[in-house]
Amino acid sequence: MARTWLSIKVELLGGRGEDLWPYPGRVLVTGPSHTFAQLAKAIDDAFARWDRAHLCQFTLADGTVVTDEETADDALDTPFGPLPKRPLVLEQTKVARQVVPGEEFRYVFDFGDDWTYACTVEAPKVDPADVLGVVPRMPTVAWGWGTIPDQYGRRWDDDGETPMPRRPARPHPMLWNEWPAGGPGVPVDVSDLRGAIARRDIPAILAAIEGRDVDDLLQHVGVGLQIVLASDRTRGDAIAASVLNRLDLRGWPGDDILAEDLLAELRGTPPATRQVPVDLQELGSALSGGPEDPAGYLDLHTGEVIPGALVDAMDGDEAEAIDVTDDPDRWLELDASGSRERRQDMADFAARQPNSDLRRRLVSATEGKGAFRRFADAIHQEDLAARWYPFSDDRQSGRARAWLAEAGIRAVPPR
Repeated sequence: MARTWLSIKVELLGGRGEDLWPYPGRVLVTGPSHTFAQLAKAIDDAFARWDRAHLCQFTLADGTVVTDEETADDALDTPFGPLPKRPLVLEQTKVARQVVPGEEFRYVFDFGDDWTYACTVEAPKVDPADVLGVVPRMPTVAWGWGTIPDQYGRRWDDDGETPMPRRPARPHPMLWNEWPAGGPGVPVDVSDLRGAIARRDIPAILAAIEGRDVDDLLQHVGVGLQIVLASDRTRGDAIAASVLNRLDLRGWPGDDILAEDLLAELRGTPPATRQVPVDLQELGSALSGGPEDPAGYLDLHTGEVIPGALVDAMDGDEAEAIDVTDDPDRWLELDASGSRERRQDMADFAARQPNSDLRRRLVSATEGKGAFRRFADAIHQEDLAARWYPFSDDRQSGRARAWLAEAGIRAVPPR
């Protein structure tokens, strides 16, 4: 198609008594057959003028007004000011017959708020197929910039009637790659997966995760894949590749460490660091306690998690107390200060719920004193236990994996 269309830069100068700067703008391409009525609609669309029950008009460089037929008749009847030129009618007047490249004209929408636009016909003319990739039926935006103010200056629903809402503590769940929670897949049966891992039953591990929704259980799934890959890399390589991509997208604590370990298994090059067979869920639970809990230890020989009560003779039977001073290289003291992380888990789980009412109730339960009890009650009242506990366990397992990595230790599945 020949270059017969106009490229019109439209900049919003202001409205409602406010001058804007920098001017938000749009560039529209307009064809030879398009009328000013069609151009007005395209400008209103481009600048989010959602209430169209208002008058509008264009004023050309020579003073000619282009408006609706009724307003045009009223203008001719005015007894004030200079004798007006006969206005042109929006629906009857074609843009290309009234303006040329290099010319400016004005557009005003809503004679009360006076949203005023400067329109500049750019040179040279354009071919819409080159600019847009298609030949549109209506004037169409090809480029744009700037923040568009609301037509009535409203910043939220019911502005002027209610106070400004508090900004949520967490981003809207649609900003997260995890939304919607759960997804369409069949969830993993965590008991089946853990049982298969405990038996090191490779067919059962694969059966527990293939075709299932695993995004909230990647740490659990990763433990199973470590067993599969250590036995036969060809049986788990395709699943491992998918899990690696999911870990990179999810980005929870410990996901990067698990990804490194799975990649090492795929390459047949285990990490050159100390490896300890440990139940990450058990370790994560121990690490999630508060600072008031007695510190426990991890047995680096066996991977066993030793509760603090068995270490401190004052808290239990002295005969059963474990002496961790006889072999310091064997014991790693647990950092039981995870209440802050558990509170964050609750907030994140609440924020990712797609139902706004449910999200608000759960967020409210996480605030202030007694949050852990209130949140647990809310989880059961809302029938979310089957989703919350695997989510929480996976978070704790990932933090345990990351905590070990900081100590120079890589977790491997217990035997």
